Amino acid sequence: MHMRHNSFAPSRALLLACTAPAVAFFAAFWLLPIVQLIALPASKGWETYFVVLTHPRYLQSLLQTLGLSLAVTLATLVLGAAVGITLARHRFTGRQLLLSLLTLPLSFPGVIIGFFMILLGGRQGLVADLTDALGLGRITFAYGLAGLFLAYLYFSLPRAIATYTAAAGAMDAALEEAARSLGAPRWRVVRDVWVPELAPTTLSCGAIVFATAMGAFGTAFTLSSKFEVLPITIYNEFTNYANFALAASLSITLGLITWVVLWLSRRVAGPAPAAGA
Repeated sequence: MHMRHNSFAPSRALLLACTAPAVAFFAAFWLLPIVQLIALPASKGWETYFVVLTHPRYLQSLLQTLGLSLAVTLATLVLGAAVGITLARHRFTGRQLLLSLLTLPLSFPGVIIGFFMILLGGRQGLVADLTDALGLGRITFAYGLAGLFLAYLYFSLPRAIATYTAAAGAMDAALEEAARSLGAPRWRVVRDVWVPELAPTTLSCGAIVFATAMGAFGTAFTLSSKFEVLPITIYNEFTNYANFALAASLSITLGLITWVVLWLSRRVAGPAPAAGA
């Protein structure tokens, strides 16, 4: 019996016509800007590519950004794992509503989160009003390291909670039951069952949180009057000083760091787990 071939076989010309818009869009809005970004620092000399390591101000901005991002990532993973595992293991009335409320900040842009932090710890914020009423003066924390840390944590924690809730809900309960039946205490169950099972989730989620914190701009723009991070340094260079070559060099550094972290996490952990619950 002869198989009947499909009467419609797209020609090469038709395939080219269909793919041409996508190729043109890719070249115009990704490839050409990336090539120009990489080439810009060379116009000021090859040493411009390494200015983040040779200039104290830019090196300090990079180190502050790295330190803040690492601290936010660690805190997010610890709190997100604790809350996510608890929500996955316990069923109670209002659980889905609570999970929805905890993940609500995912819908907020960074500027709004920065505004929330100002309402809490700014000069006219709640904490300042309370300390002033207690005779301690108007204490603020929104515009420096503490404010940025809390705002970044507020922004990142919902993603970690959703991710850990989904991952913990998909764990094989038989492994934990087997460990408990053999008399393993809780800390052994955590070490031998939970940590290995959730390791890919931790790596993937941690890499995303770190990359997001490294490149966060809206929240930093709102709060970083006393603590400068690299995205704000880049913004100042090309907006206030029109130093496009230097801004491009700093952008390349920021992009390389985040890309390497994301690449390593994919290599070690495999595909990222779903973030929904």
